[in-house]
Amino acid sequence: MPLAQLLSVCVGRAAPLLSRTGAVHSAIAKHPISTLQNPVRCRVDTQGLAGDESVEPGIHGAPTQAVYLYPSEHYAFWQQLRAQFHRPPLPDAGALGENLLVRGLLEREVWIGDHLTIGSVVLRVTRPREPCFKLDIHLQLRMAAKMMVQSGFSGFYATVVTSGEVQAGDRIDITPGERQITIAERLSINAAGAQRGLF
Repeated sequence: MPLAQLLSVCVGRAAPLLSRTGAVHSAIAKHPISTLQNPVRCRVDTQGLAGDESVEPGIHGAPTQAVYLYPSEHYAFWQQLRAQFHRPPLPDAGALGENLLVRGLLEREVWIGDHLTIGSVVLRVTRPREPCFKLDIHLQLRMAAKMMVQSGFSGFYATVVTSGEVQAGDRIDITPGERQITIAERLSINAAGAQRGLF
């Protein structure tokens, strides 16, 4: 696996997410507060990133989903998709709702239970993202949530084992967990179960 690195740290506040049928509240729209061009140290504790909000903490929050990581390698897929449907390009970070935009941590190479050391923070990988309809609205792509699952480009959640600080440019060190199932494998199993009505 190539060297993994943190490229951007992003946070978001709850705000109305407008659609044709009305508005729902969401904090999916994130903006970078630490980038490679402006590497600012950011506080992370067991609740997640300082300054970040979650509208539905029982679904998208601590402890098991305190931090959402997304591989930068997948941005090209979404940019091409948006171009195909005549949508403007996405911002360079935060567009998928991620807290940490990373490089070198693909879903097929990351295992549930792995520990990630970033700066002085230690995270434990917990599960893949399984997006809801809010992703469709946010990206202005009707089938975005379905495409995220089908492509396998889900990103993944982590719980905070050790609080501390991170900043863009930090190296990400991986300490293997039990290595029983990867993020990609879990996403595939969950998707198959959902189709059969098991979840």
